[in-house]
Formats: sequence, C-alpha cells, structure tokens
Amino acid sequence: MNRVIIVLTAFGLLVVPSAVASSIGTSITVLQLNICHGGWADCYRGDAVLARAAEVIRSSRPQVLSVNEACSGDIERLRPAMGPARAVFVAARNLDDTPVLCRGSDQRYGNIIMVGSSFTGVTEESGTFAAQYTAADGIGEQRSWACLPATRLSACTTHLSSDNPPTALAQCQDLMHRAADYPRPVIVAGDFNLHDQGSPSMRDCDLNDFSRRSDGTVQHIYASNDLSFAQTTEIDMMGTTDHPGWLVTVTTP
Repeated sequence: MNRVIIVLTAFGLLVVPSAVASSIGTSITVLQLNICHGGWADCYRGDAVLARAAEVIRSSRPQVLSVNEACSGDIERLRPAMGPARAVFVAARNLDDTPVLCRGSDQRYGNIIMVGSSFTGVTEESGTFAAQYTAADGIGEQRSWACLPATRLSACTTHLSSDNPPTALAQCQDLMHRAADYPRPVIVAGDFNLHDQGSPSMRDCDLNDFSRRSDGTVQHIYASNDLSFAQTTEIDMMGTTDHPGWLVTVTTP
C-alpha cells in the first residue's frame, strides 16, 4: 500500500488531480469522512468539524465524497466546497422505523454520498439494513446505505453496526452484493466498523471482482477491478472528529 500521512492547514493545501485524462486513464479521487456530527457519540465536537471537512474537501477536490455520522443539513453546508455534484442523504432509523434525529435538532442523522456532476446520472437508491438486526445488536439503530448508480461511475456509502461484528459483516455483504450489480466502475466507501484482523474480519466481506484499501482501522474504500488504486492518503482532521479523513485516488484504463 502506498500510504502517505499528511496534515492540511489553512496555509497549506493538498493538491490532488481532478478527474482528468492521462496516459494511464482517468484519475478519480474518493474522500471518506466520518464527521461525528450527530451528537450521539463522545467524539462530537460541534460545528468545528464542518469547517474542517469543508477545508479538506476544497483541498482534495474529490469526485466521490462519502460522509458518515452527518446531519441532513450538512449537505448544503458542504456542497460549496464540493462544487457541482449530485448528493443523497439517507437517515438511520429507529427500531420503530422513525428516522434517527441529530441530538437537539430536527435534522435527520445518517450518511451522505456526493458524486461530481461529470460522473453522476439520475438514479439514486437508499435504504437500511433492517433485515440484519437481531437482539444481539444492542444499539437499536437500523444502519443505512445510499448509492448513486450511473453509467460513468456508481458510488455508495454506508456506516455499519458498531455493536456486533457479525451484524456488521452481514450488512457489508448485503451492500457489496448490491453494488456488484451496478454499472461499472463502482466505488463503495464508508465506516464499516470492521477491522482486517479479528473474527469476523473485513476480509470476509471482500468480493473477487473488487479491491479494497483501509485506513488501518474501520474506514474502507472498495473499487471494482476495472479501477486501479494509485494513491492513498490519511488526513488529520485536527481533533474535530475521531476518524482521520481517508483519501484514495483510483485510475481507469
């Protein structure tokens, strides 16, 4: 793995190529963020994370942006940094099927997927993993997924169960088999709450026609095998959340 650890500051920018044609194909940049903005976890630091996230987005210029533990209003707060893009928000749901709300707010809590307008289509799909929830999962939150399938690029985001690894694995396998049927190339990013070590392992979710890169903990990015990983970069979020930014560049033939 070609892994680079960097720190972005207001005085220094990470320059990442946009999706441009080159001698090795088209370069696509994918940014995975868990911003802990819902107010439910100890990592919550308020709106400081949105300022940091916007800074990272502007600097890295992703074509695919996956954001976990977000509030529904965060789309419009992050969209100016992303630029022209199609965006979908999907809420996690309570066991009575009502949407989980961000603490102290009427905004919904869940995940965001954004794809640059040059790649996206008109189709969107989203849902929860309710079928995988049993008494063994004590969180009481139906985790969610969202996808933007399109002819030029299909992309998905998810945030899986933190309470029960077998549940997280079942959810992961559910989403990956769904994503495998989308138009190629396909990107799946998120906080999977599974590590490469342990049992079950994140490796138990891997499919033969996908490759994966991990930030070393629970954030992972899958790319269909018609894409090649070119670079991975861990980004310091300056204490605004408990996960680093995870930036991956892939190329098409």
